[in-house]
Amino acid sequence: MAVVRASLILANYHLPLNVALNAHGASVKFSILMLLILSFSLFAEEKLDCEKSWTTIDVNRCMSIDLAEVEKVMEKYLAKSLERYKEDKISLKSIQESQDLWLTYRNSHCGAVYDTWRDGTIRTSMGLGCKIDLTQQRTKKLWLYFLTYMDSTPAILPEPKPYKPKSY
Repeated sequence: MAVVRASLILANYHLPLNVALNAHGASVKFSILMLLILSFSLFAEEKLDCEKSWTTIDVNRCMSIDLAEVEKVMEKYLAKSLERYKEDKISLKSIQESQDLWLTYRNSHCGAVYDTWRDGTIRTSMGLGCKIDLTQQRTKKLWLYFLTYMDSTPAILPEPKPYKPKSY
């Protein structure tokens, strides 16, 4: 029976693995299983601190979180806009259609931004930043045109505050 000595470096620990090769390969199968189990721990989700992120992957993950947050705010303003005009079928339809067309525009425009930066690792950040910016603009327009009044009546929702991203 041949014995193969291998080692695995994991989180600064040097772990020796002795693999005894036998006719049935059971020991090899067990070793492979152990390597798979150990490697899954390498991919475990770490807690992400977006205020300190600096790697491309972390910045992209944080910007995805930022985008989800500004989209959530926009959805709130859109829902309130649709609610305000629920009795006015023409306005209701127009607001929804404009939102659908705006989303198509945002995806197309930010796709062009992404494509422009396609040769660099910054492409994802540029595309996400574009979507964040346009989403904030859209939220402000929803508020301005559908949730405010021409007189001194208070707006249905407060003016959306500029979003301060945590990641860039």
